[in-house]
Amino acid sequence: MSISAAQVKELRDLTGAGMMDCKAALTETNGNMEEAVDWLRKKGISKADKKAGRTAAEGLIGVDAGVREAAIVEVNSETDFVARNAAFQEIVSNVAKVALAYGTTEAVAAAKYPGSDKSVTDTIKDAVGTIGENLGFRRSAKLTVPHGAVATYVHNAVADGLGKLGVLVAIETTGNEHAANAFARQVAMHVAATNPLALTAEQIDPAAVEREKAIFADQARQTGKPEAIIEKMVEGRLRKFYEEVVLLKQAFVLNPDITVEKALKDAEKEIGAPAKITAYLRFALGEGIEKEETDFAAEVAAAVKK
Repeated sequence: MSISAAQVKELRDLTGAGMMDCKAALTETNGNMEEAVDWLRKKGISKADKKAGRTAAEGLIGVDAGVREAAIVEVNSETDFVARNAAFQEIVSNVAKVALAYGTTEAVAAAKYPGSDKSVTDTIKDAVGTIGENLGFRRSAKLTVPHGAVATYVHNAVADGLGKLGVLVAIETTGNEHAANAFARQVAMHVAATNPLALTAEQIDPAAVEREKAIFADQARQTGKPEAIIEKMVEGRLRKFYEEVVLLKQAFVLNPDITVEKALKDAEKEIGAPAKITAYLRFALGEGIEKEETDFAAEVAAAVKK
């Protein structure tokens, strides 16, 4: 079948592999994108197996926190220059305050903007004329616990509660809330650095686990070892996979000698009661939004024609 330049570009964005390798993978898999990703991984060509998406939009992530609750939002702009504009930063901070009250993206978009009769959506539309650049409220979310703390962390903050990467971490406990918040903030810093796929192994999509196992098995068979040995190798690789992508199983960034799960157990001494990480949220600016790259598209098109 004919493989288009757009398909090659999409696969390259997903995997980081070379253009000709991407073209070969798509040809071998009849244009099936998921199978092409697996084909590259089996060949050891893929450079970004778990890449979440290209960060291509500008703007800011904003966070706001209350008592045992916190919210996080993303508001986009066209350029980083506008993201450093005080008026734009005020908008993002105010949207984060609205999110603390309303939570979901749809509810926040329709809610009244602080000090105005207009909605958040309409206020941002009005700001386009004064700021002189296209703006957009993209998403929001909120975490709440009945007892304990929800901590926030913004990496490389440009202003209070504003930056390009934000994290919320919720800890449920009947113990000291200040101690719980301090540890939750440490975990939030860890999440910012490691970007786990899930809180626990059980929360990972079973289909994704089976897909990893199939890839591990294919890679192991290339060693020529017996099936019994291959099965053990796959089990070992799967354990390693969980250690890499499951928050509680990851080596704690602040003390790599222990896991996050063990660090939580140790923190219970300061908290003064059993504690449980119930949820986390990580917003990276522009993740999943792809910026048009005209020159690169022309380069891909030329490669496909070869």
